Amino acid sequence: MLRPKEVVCRWIDAFNEHDTDSIVSLYHDHAVNHQVANEPAVGIEAIRNMFASEFAAADMTAIVENIFEDGQWAILEWRDPMGLRGCGFFQVVNGKILFQRGYWDKLSFLKQHNLPFDQVK
Repeated sequence: MLRPKEVVCRWIDAFNEHDTDSIVSLYHDHAVNHQVANEPAVGIEAIRNMFASEFAAADMTAIVENIFEDGQWAILEWRDPMGLRGCGFFQVVNGKILFQRGYWDKLSFLKQHNLPFDQVK
């Protein structure tokens, strides 16, 4: 069974390839992904839709700065090629992500990708 850090490393690879199927395969069916700048995505289909929509809207890349592991948790500190920084907390149970929380500046992201600001809530 994969350790939390190993799951996050696979998550990063799938994220950087914009591979929605591979990334979603890393989550439990009833997982929650809460990017704090957005409403939580609850359940595998909501998570699939979130990633499909995000990958269609912007070319996103996560460059790893640090990955830490503590028990069921892996913590990812990342940056992107345009200078945006953030971190993610992943609770991994039985080799799959059960809960994820991410922190990043949504307004900076929208500006960098020339996306409309009306998405800021």
